[in-house]
Amino acid sequence: AEPADEEHPYGHGKLEYLSAAFEGGLIAFAAIAIGVESIRALIHPKELTQPDIGLWVMTAAAVVNLGLGLHLKSVGKKYKSEALLASGMHVISDVWTTVAVLVGLGIVWWTGISWIDPLFALLVAFHLIYSGYQIVRQAIGALIDEVEPSSLLDLGAAFQKCKKPWVIDIHQLKTIRSGHFHHIDAHLVVPEFWDVGRTHEEMTRFEADVVSVYPFDGEIAFHLDPCERKYCHMCEFENCAVRKVPCTSPRKFEVEKMIRAPEGLLKK
Repeated sequence: AEPADEEHPYGHGKLEYLSAAFEGGLIAFAAIAIGVESIRALIHPKELTQPDIGLWVMTAAAVVNLGLGLHLKSVGKKYKSEALLASGMHVISDVWTTVAVLVGLGIVWWTGISWIDPLFALLVAFHLIYSGYQIVRQAIGALIDEVEPSSLLDLGAAFQKCKKPWVIDIHQLKTIRSGHFHHIDAHLVVPEFWDVGRTHEEMTRFEADVVSVYPFDGEIAFHLDPCERKYCHMCEFENCAVRKVPCTSPRKFEVEKMIRAPEGLLKK
């Protein structure tokens, strides 16, 4: 939550991903422990004692954990917190664990077949391993700035909503995610005849508009490209004195087009 400073120009948000990876590791560790104990129980069966009390206690725990897990995920989505989302997944994974154990214990209690309990526990362990892997995988992806499709879709929608006629094209888009703060780099194509002063003023206003509607906090650093009359067919800028052909296909800010340079339009 601490803002950016001189030593951390992109803020401290990446600690969210470290926390989430640790949370995923805890789930995986629990899965391994459950798996080991379930295998031991299959090899050396033990008779269950007081399963009825266990069923009631775990049912109560599952209800409490379900409420907590849903609340954590809701708050995590609201504040775009990877740590809270991971915690929510962790707690909800406990709920599924409990449900599986309840089913296993219920069958054992009903049938008297004791090996069903460790078998269900082993299935739970496999489920938890997968859940832990997913959380760790997502956290590591964010730590190494892997492309995150959903945030790019949100960014494309923000560009489209704030688009001005002079915003001819945006390409070579990249983002650095630091928790709720995103640093965005891109090439912005502008009319070639604009002077530096006007370009800076319009670009600064456009950046502020985009950040204001983007779901995350952030900053945008544009590399400016002159249109050089190669973009006339997609340029909506009116009263252009250097236009060669009319605008026939205005640029739509689609992710696949923004993350790379359009072929044949840029200088090598």
